[in-house]
Amino acid sequence: MIMKGQKISDRYQIIKSIGEGGMANVYLAYDTILDRNVAVKVLRGDLANDEKFVRRFQREALSASSLTHPNIVEVYDVGEDNGQYYIVMEYVEGKHLKNLIKKRGKLTVSEVIDIMLQITDGMSVAHDSYIIHRDIKPQNIMILENGLVKIMDFGIAMAMNSTQLTQTNSVMGSVHYLPPEQANGKGSTLQSDIYSMGIVMYELLTGSLPYKGDNAVEIALKHLKEPLPSIRDIVPNIPQSIENIIIKATAKNPKNRYADAREMHTDLLTCLDEERANEPKIVLPYPEVLEDSKLKTVKKPEEGKQASKEKKEEKEKEEVFAKQITKNDMKKSNSIMNKILIALAFVFTLLVIGITTVVVLLPIITSRKVLTIPDVTGYSVEDALQTLQDAGFMVATNQEHIASEDIAYGKVVKTSPLANTKRTSGTEVTLWISEGDTKITLENYVGFNVLEVQGRLDAQGINVIIEKRDVTDKKEENIILEQNPAPGQKVSKGDYVTLYIPNVDKYPNFANGSYTYEDVVEYLKKYNIVINKIEAESDKTPGIVIGQSREEGSPIVGGTSITITVAKAKTSNKEENSGGCEESGLC
Repeated sequence: MIMKGQKISDRYQIIKSIGEGGMANVYLAYDTILDRNVAVKVLRGDLANDEKFVRRFQREALSASSLTHPNIVEVYDVGEDNGQYYIVMEYVEGKHLKNLIKKRGKLTVSEVIDIMLQITDGMSVAHDSYIIHRDIKPQNIMILENGLVKIMDFGIAMAMNSTQLTQTNSVMGSVHYLPPEQANGKGSTLQSDIYSMGIVMYELLTGSLPYKGDNAVEIALKHLKEPLPSIRDIVPNIPQSIENIIIKATAKNPKNRYADAREMHTDLLTCLDEERANEPKIVLPYPEVLEDSKLKTVKKPEEGKQASKEKKEEKEKEEVFAKQITKNDMKKSNSIMNKILIALAFVFTLLVIGITTVVVLLPIITSRKVLTIPDVTGYSVEDALQTLQDAGFMVATNQEHIASEDIAYGKVVKTSPLANTKRTSGTEVTLWISEGDTKITLENYVGFNVLEVQGRLDAQGINVIIEKRDVTDKKEENIILEQNPAPGQKVSKGDYVTLYIPNVDKYPNFANGSYTYEDVVEYLKKYNIVINKIEAESDKTPGIVIGQSREEGSPIVGGTSITITVAKAKTSNKEENSGGCEESGLC
């Protein structure tokens, strides 16, 4: 048990325990080198003693550390300390999506679409690198107070074998989101994550899971065989476009699902558009019954009774036939039994000799020493190769590449497994080679046009997020007010920079026939606009605005003025003539 104040790898000082699970215990810790709080997951139980799993866990966690996206919890470090294997991650102050569902029940449609857009956006980055999460579920998704969603546990999930339904501590939570192909013992693909995301979306909208059971195997079989309950039967006001997304995502046949998270994200972007609200219900192009998992047909009660009777009669015939066969074959069996016994005795003798040989000699032949992987950080590839081989390890032919501010181009940044971890001799070690400092130092963009800066950053491979902020004083449209990260900070290709611009309101078309003069006054009163009113004869309803001095779409700037033309009734010819008669004295 790790105690408060204990240091892991002489760097991560434990502050407190923040969670326990079937695979790992989670601690809030302080990184004494980089002066920040982190989350440390320490593998527990049989997993930490399973060398094959540990190797895969470290490999997959290092792979996950390459993922950089606002909706993915960042992996900082992976290591081992006194037999305890750990992964260091970004510390996120929020709550699991599962807790939100328990507290709120079903969420609103707009909330669900916002959450799913963030999940699919983050998973798009993983799928672009062909990284499969394999354990998408609400327990692995955090949501912050500001609504930001974070996907967790890439390293652990990718290392776990999701088909091991006997691990009730960890799998019962996962089996509710288990794709049919995994329940059927087949491998995972990008579409496996799509299925799990579809089940999560279903649960967010309904507040409940589509498949329930007393144990993991029962639930897994339902994923294989039972159609997904119609979400519109549970929440009737959901647009057909949203049900179509869930139908496609949770299709039992992977061919019927989205190709990857990016395709699902694209569909989610337009699902609330008015023209899609009543689109036809989707028809899946490929058969839904998976091979080796055919659905059983449900028989009517009368058919069931008849089948039971026929089955009983057939069983009785089989028993009679078996007795006849036994009598006829008994004599023959006795005649050859002695020969069989002699042959078995001979085989048994050979087997005993073979097992003895294996038990005694195999450990001697195959024994391998447990060695410590040397630290070759900063070495050239040739020197690292020689050092590792001299220490008794093999070096992988394929190398990984990573940006580094501290290690010169072409030198070794780290190894996988990590330096100073213990492995048996002959273990394959992968070298991570520095690409040099490829980070870009951000300039001060405040006061510049956002479109110009966006173009420059895009050309450097930096993703730009533009957000608007309300301002109290006059600001020019599209001019940057603030930026995050701050000037002087370094970012890598694929990182995100947020640029803040003023939220400049614009004049609507007051003369579209729906505004009265009073409506205009009410609309503009918060902007301190001086309104000049003129009237003009018109066929339009008196009081309706028929003209404005400032064009539609022009910025509303406080303290300026606008002239509004309002319709008034036309003067009739009779009234005009009557006035002339009186004036002339002729009437």
